[in-house]
Amino acid sequence: MSSPIPLLWFFRIGAFAVTLATVARAQRSAEPVSPEVQHLYAQARDAQSHGDNQFAIARYTEIIRLAPRLAPAYNNLGMLFFNVNDFSRAAEVLRKGLSIDPQMTTAQTLLGLSDYRLGHFPEAKAELTKAVAADATNNDAELALARIEIAGNDLAVGTAHLRDYLERNPRDQASWYLLGKTYLKLSEESLAKVDQIDPDSSTAHIMAGEVDESMKNYDGALAEYTKAVAKDPDQPGLHYHLGNAFWLEEKYESAATEFRSELRIDPASCITQWKLGNSILGANQDAADALPPLNAAVSICPDLMQARVDRANASLKLDQPQKALEDLRLAEQATPSEPSIHFLLSRAYKALGNNEEARSQLQLYAKLQRESSESTAQQARDVIRAKDGAK
Repeated sequence: MSSPIPLLWFFRIGAFAVTLATVARAQRSAEPVSPEVQHLYAQARDAQSHGDNQFAIARYTEIIRLAPRLAPAYNNLGMLFFNVNDFSRAAEVLRKGLSIDPQMTTAQTLLGLSDYRLGHFPEAKAELTKAVAADATNNDAELALARIEIAGNDLAVGTAHLRDYLERNPRDQASWYLLGKTYLKLSEESLAKVDQIDPDSSTAHIMAGEVDESMKNYDGALAEYTKAVAKDPDQPGLHYHLGNAFWLEEKYESAATEFRSELRIDPASCITQWKLGNSILGANQDAADALPPLNAAVSICPDLMQARVDRANASLKLDQPQKALEDLRLAEQATPSEPSIHFLLSRAYKALGNNEEARSQLQLYAKLQRESSESTAQQARDVIRAKDGAK
């Protein structure tokens, strides 16, 4: 197991404190709480509220001397030792408390955390598992248990606990980050298995191609996707990957060929239908040839606005501005800040004789284009500043 992870993220000072009188009344074996013990408890709580942990420790130690069967006193004393990072004494005191009251889940949680900080990982896991079993909503115990499982490379169990915790605590950014990193590790392990089983399979080549594509190494991606298609030309998705790599390199005629091959296998793919239509337009071929796949894309996926924008572009090329306007209005509602939509709207309105609206849309296009350029330039400046600051 890797080195312990700092526990600041799951311990809140005072969260495990127990009211002595309340718990003592609930314990069958507990001794009556005497006035002297009550007075010592009040002093301990007052000292805690003022940050005087040592004075509070002394008072709880005296309470235990006077009432050695009062389990909550062990819980609170263990909590104080934990707060001052004396994990060995915390674990010792908490174990004594649990021998008196094994159902004291607050002490169980603290004991698990203390054992973890001491490097006693199997013991920590056992105690925290009991705490979570006793109370499935015990956030501190479940988050700690998740981290212990993940640190021990039991990623499936760890992520299950982490997801349960995040359902109750959806704004915990650090835990979402941990979940993402863990899923990434699971993904890496799963992908490594693909290569181990058969590095020359179509699946392995697709995986390698996707890695190349994510790094914008499109030539490498093309080579891997070509091998995948050669291995299994009738498998759904392979021709799409190859066509998409050509599409990203703006090799539209080659892209269209692969998209057509994909559609013979999977004609219901609206993304492939759209990219086929887009490739036909990109290759400056007859716009009429682009309409059938674009119509299919919109029919299958009415909310695929990229297909509507391309269909509007094809309609304009075919002198059908009213049809173009219908698609563009829907696209504008979905993404009003996309400059290209307003450029095409300007063309459509001009073709329909609405020059005033055409000018308005052209001005809006210029404004959005300028803002987009300024945003890109600012991002570039931020990257340069970050690199300079790192030197």
